Formats: sequence, C-alpha cells, structure tokens
Amino acid sequence: MQYFKLLRVKEWVKNLFLFVPLFFAGELFHWENVLKVLPAFFAFSFIASAVYIINDYRDREDDRKHPIKCKRPLAAGTVSLPLVGLLLVLLIAAGFGMAYVADDRLKFMFVLGIYFALNLGYSMGLKNISILDIIIISAGFVLRIKGGSVVTSVPLSEWLNIMVFLLAMFMAIAKRRDDVLIKLESGTDMRQSIKGYSLEFLNVCIAFFCAVIVVAYFMYTMSPEVEERMHTNRLYYTCMFVLAGILRYLQIVFVVQQSGSPTKILIRDRFIQLTILLWGASFYAILYLKEDVVFFK
Repeated sequence: MQYFKLLRVKEWVKNLFLFVPLFFAGELFHWENVLKVLPAFFAFSFIASAVYIINDYRDREDDRKHPIKCKRPLAAGTVSLPLVGLLLVLLIAAGFGMAYVADDRLKFMFVLGIYFALNLGYSMGLKNISILDIIIISAGFVLRIKGGSVVTSVPLSEWLNIMVFLLAMFMAIAKRRDDVLIKLESGTDMRQSIKGYSLEFLNVCIAFFCAVIVVAYFMYTMSPEVEERMHTNRLYYTCMFVLAGILRYLQIVFVVQQSGSPTKILIRDRFIQLTILLWGASFYAILYLKEDVVFFK
C-alpha cells in the first residue's frame, strides 16, 4: 500500500489532459484515436510517478515539517530505499517503453523527454525559484495536450494552448497560497520558493488569472476561426459553467481555505464535479449531436 501511495496514482488524473485535443476536435468517440492516446496516457503517468519519487526523496526532510506531506512514504520512512530505487528505474523504462509503441513515436518521445527533463530540473532545484516554479508546473499541462495532439495527429489551436496554460497557472497559484497560509500559521516555510510569495501578491495573481481565463474562454467560444472549424456559433452557451467552476474554486480558496491540492478538490468537491459534468455535456451536445456537423479527420 505504501508503494502504491508512493506512485501517487491519484495524480494520474492530470494526464487525462492528453484526451483534451480529441474532445475539442469533436473526435472523442473516434475509438481508434482514443486507443492511440492510451499508451501516451500510461507513458506520462509512469514518468510522472518517477518524478514524484525523485521529488519526494529530495524533499523528505522538508516534508516532515509539513502537516500533510509528512505522511508521504519517503518522509515517513515506511518504504525501503533500495526497492524505491529499483521502482524508479522500472517506471522510467516503462514510461519511455510505452512512448516507443505510441503513434508518431519520435515526436511523442521528444515531447515526453521535454516533460521529464523539465520536471527533473524542477525536482533538482528549479522549484525553489518563485514564479518559475509555477510556470514549469503549468508548462507540464501544455506538454500533456501536445502529447495527445501528436499521437492522434489532431492539430492544437493557439486558444487551447493558452487556456490550458492559464488554468494551470491559476491552480498552481492557489496551491502556493495554501502554502503561504500554512507558513503564517506555523512560521515554517513549506518550500523555499515561498519566500518569494506573499498573501497579498498571490491574491492579486489569483484575481488577475481568473479574469484572464474568463476573457480568454469567452473569446475562444466566439472566435470566427473556432466557429468555422467547429461549424457552430453556440459554444458561448458553455461559458456559464466555466464561470460557475471558477467561482466555486475561488470560494474554496478564499472561504473554505483549502486549495492545497487541485486533484483532491476535483475528486472530492461535488459542485465542481457537477460543473465539469454539465460543461462537458453542453459541449458534447453542441459539437456531437448536430446532424450537419462535419468534423475534420
């Protein structure tokens, strides 16, 4: 159980972003493309777990000071280091092995390699540089959708890249705010980059990115390029669910004061789950249930 916890399998949900290009292209139910994404999904998941192990090993002393992270297997000392080292090697081999069997393997392995190198640099010290730390995290989500695009040959729009990056920045900033609150309560820095953040600065950043995300999404739904490609001008109907989801996330950050893990929020918060479900259903109805739509192949 401790080794399973070490892999942080729950965090694999982030790799569902690999399916995002298919969804926005109206090809989510083209099963041959869905099957192409599966090896890519596991490739990113294995590499992500390997990075988590490296990160947890390097942070084990600091994690012992954290009220939640102290329960991580390496911080708690509940796993064998030799076995962890073997598991790390197997995960890296399995990750790039899955990448090798994916479609357009060279391009996908290049994307996965950048993801691995970027996160390795993050774990080795770049995470201690404030602002750069959240940019690297956000870039990881952009690389995920790029990986999904590569293996399915579905082109990515600039709008999609921008919105994914902005959303990831928004959530990363909210997570840093949670770390600042813990620092204010305990007097201990949970990570070195926290020295470059303050509550006031992060509050302004959250408000800024919240506004930019909403504007970017509205512009995306009403963009002539998107309307032409999607063969519809009704995507703006989905804006209400984006607004509801962001407002709920802001409520969790500022009222509930629990923004530590976006993944946990996604798994546990029923309001956000319902918002995502309704957003997906509305997008599905607009893109997939029209008889006159001809999607690009």
